[in-house]
Amino acid sequence: MSAFAESAATALALIFAADPVLLRTVGLSLTVSTTATLVAAAFGLALGAWMAVAQFPGHRVLALLLNTLLALPSVVVGLVVYLLLSRSGPLGEWGILFTPTAMVIAQTILVLPVIAALTRQLVGDSLREGGDQLRSMGARPLTCALLMLAHDRWAVLTVLIAAFGRAIAEVGAVMVVGGNIDGVTRVMTTSIALETSKGDLPLAMALGLVLLAVVAVVNALLGLTQRGHGSALAGVR
Repeated sequence: MSAFAESAATALALIFAADPVLLRTVGLSLTVSTTATLVAAAFGLALGAWMAVAQFPGHRVLALLLNTLLALPSVVVGLVVYLLLSRSGPLGEWGILFTPTAMVIAQTILVLPVIAALTRQLVGDSLREGGDQLRSMGARPLTCALLMLAHDRWAVLTVLIAAFGRAIAEVGAVMVVGGNIDGVTRVMTTSIALETSKGDLPLAMALGLVLLAVVAVVNALLGLTQRGHGSALAGVR
């Protein structure tokens, strides 16, 4: 049997046996990425809605900056958060470097531009289609944006799922600020990198298969929400 086949067989055995190390790593990954997505959503949805209707000098520059941050490398985010949370940094007294909290902060910064930019586009498109009716009723611009955001809840869910997919699959930021400490800050992506370098291919492959499964579920949910959004629009019409 080839090394690949042996690793794959052992990886499947680890998954079906619910290996404790595997479960702990997967659980921490899901917890960190879910928390980061929800925290980013609390700020990103409001920021995106506001930017869709705001008019002020420099608005286009801010929008350009937001779109630029969509391609922000995760290692750069990790470096910035590391410098802020290190002992010599301005937030060093918090003592949260190399903890899951630091990882949540890094992933929140990473996915916030994704949520804000997509929300801005979503609200802008919605206002172009149905904003006149709300404005004729005396609604203020920001109120219109928030109402459109509430109305397009299927599309908002799509934005959040996309952001979660970005968070769960990244490795650079959590590696830098988490330190990849076994049982403390080791998540799926960082563990795959470490176990591969150590030669423990079965565990790395098992984690890779679980990560692929999570990404597949995320993509399936994206498809379902988009289909639900289309059905909702058809029902309104």
